[in-house]
Amino acid sequence: MRLGRKPLIALLAAAVVGVGMVGLTNALADTGAPITGIAGKCVDVAASNTANGTAVQLWGCNGTAAQQWTVTASDASIRALGKCLDVTGASSADGAKVQLYDCNGTGAQQWAAGAGNRLVNTGSGKCLDASGNSSADGTRLQIWTCTGNANQQWKLPGATGSPTATATRTASPAPSATRTTGPVAKKKGVSTWQFTGLSDAVRNVGAGWYYNWSTNNDSMPANAEFVPMIWGAGAVTDADLAKVRSEGTVLLGFNEPDLKEQSNMTVEQALSLWPRLEATGMRLGSPAVAYGGDTPGGWLDRFMTGARQQNRRVDFITLHWYGSDFSDAAVGQFLGYVQRVHDRYNLPIWITEYGLMNFSGTPKFPNTAQITSFITRTTTQMQATSYIERYAWFSLPAVGDSLPYGLYKDGSTPTPAGEAYRAAG
Repeated sequence: MRLGRKPLIALLAAAVVGVGMVGLTNALADTGAPITGIAGKCVDVAASNTANGTAVQLWGCNGTAAQQWTVTASDASIRALGKCLDVTGASSADGAKVQLYDCNGTGAQQWAAGAGNRLVNTGSGKCLDASGNSSADGTRLQIWTCTGNANQQWKLPGATGSPTATATRTASPAPSATRTTGPVAKKKGVSTWQFTGLSDAVRNVGAGWYYNWSTNNDSMPANAEFVPMIWGAGAVTDADLAKVRSEGTVLLGFNEPDLKEQSNMTVEQALSLWPRLEATGMRLGSPAVAYGGDTPGGWLDRFMTGARQQNRRVDFITLHWYGSDFSDAAVGQFLGYVQRVHDRYNLPIWITEYGLMNFSGTPKFPNTAQITSFITRTTTQMQATSYIERYAWFSLPAVGDSLPYGLYKDGSTPTPAGEAYRAAG
């Protein structure tokens, strides 16, 4: 609705990165320890999520496992929650985001301590960097040309050993162009736009992921996995596609292309642009139609038929659903629609917008009892349905005209709907 990797282990010589390398092997104890940066904030795995692509960020130090990092001397990796600190897409570009990912021994996951308290990614020769020189909770970590600024200075507990790997720099391969297996991640997410308290609200509601109909969350960091979107044809540019690659491993396709008021695309136009989305190597969700995803000959059906004929890749189906029947029957109407779509395409389902809203009649919105019952019953069912990978209520903000259906008035004040959604998942 809203507009919106196995080469040789490599270690750069000091001359390449312009800093003197010192060891990481003993820098972090085997039992794990925090890494602190600007303003004393800790390197943190968002929401303690172990899914591939989970954001790594700054957060107030809290002693949780999401902030306990260890080094494996054999491959110079830095690990938390059983996975590795990784540069998204094995990129060497300034601004490439850092994430949690399965350990694979590539340069994108090899790190060395350098002079001036720098932490250098040896696959790119660039420094771990807090985006925008910010110390705010939720600030994404990235790689950037080493500057020596405060946002690239990291305090490591100890630092007396030496890294064991030696070799010349070796480029890492691009991510695989086929990713058909879904991430193991928390299902519950939210769709959101900017509002006061966004980051706190995402955390308070317990969302494992979120999206904002955009290619990035640069102005909207939060303590959860961010999933980017290519909203429409205008976002299919080299710059936007490079940006989404830096944000994670999953990409949402076009937003309501079947509506003139939204991305307004023909099936043919969407299919012609789809190879560029595929080329990101990211796990790819279908265009999210506003309605009729289960209709033979409908927009989504024609797109999926064309995708099969052209051997195009779609890894999961993305759906929107809004119900104007506010009675108890709404639960079955919603879940029945989702099942029919799954049965038709036999792919995992993400519901990235859903809610109760009457666009053409009155009352326009359900009462408190109706909306809370609907949220409780549908989330219980979605949590138990294996082919539903993720879902996101529309929407997180309950501000202004979104108050009747939104979840949070600010970072700590849920509506009754917000309380019900917080209790879910």
